[in-house]
Amino acid sequence: MQQFSQALIFALACNLDTVLAALGQPRPPHRWEGAAVAGMTSLVTLLSLLLGRQGAALLPAALADRLGGLALLGLGLWYLLDALRGRGGEGPAHRSGWLGLSAALAVNNAGVGVAAGVTGLPPALSAACNFFVTLLALALGRRLGRELVRWQGLALPLSGVLLTLLGLCQLW
Repeated sequence: MQQFSQALIFALACNLDTVLAALGQPRPPHRWEGAAVAGMTSLVTLLSLLLGRQGAALLPAALADRLGGLALLGLGLWYLLDALRGRGGEGPAHRSGWLGLSAALAVNNAGVGVAAGVTGLPPALSAACNFFVTLLALALGRRLGRELVRWQGLALPLSGVLLTLLGLCQLW
């Protein structure tokens, strides 16, 4: 249950930007477009988690957990710092459709995935959680629409808090 909780927190942290990206899309995604976005981001997330796990295999287990926790903590704090600098509501500068958006979202997950992989977060479970949370985030973003644009500034600090909490959980 703890691994599922951590995988779910990881997926939530990785998908706050998905909600924001879906807010600005001119039309809802077709089913295949939503599945492609979720599939691409989850595949990149899985590969980055596996890469992080392989890197952790080269280190003693306790050190790998600590390094991964510190990396997640650092990323979370970096996101919080970006939010304090006023970069929280920028979002993607140009959206060329749902498939192009999936590539941008996948890149966002790659760095966090490597750090989370070092902590021992289960790759398959985390990628599966990411797939379903991405689909939910796309639906939520479209539903919220343009009426909640003023709340965009909360996504980056909230993602930072979630990653910081996940890092702290790994450290203890």
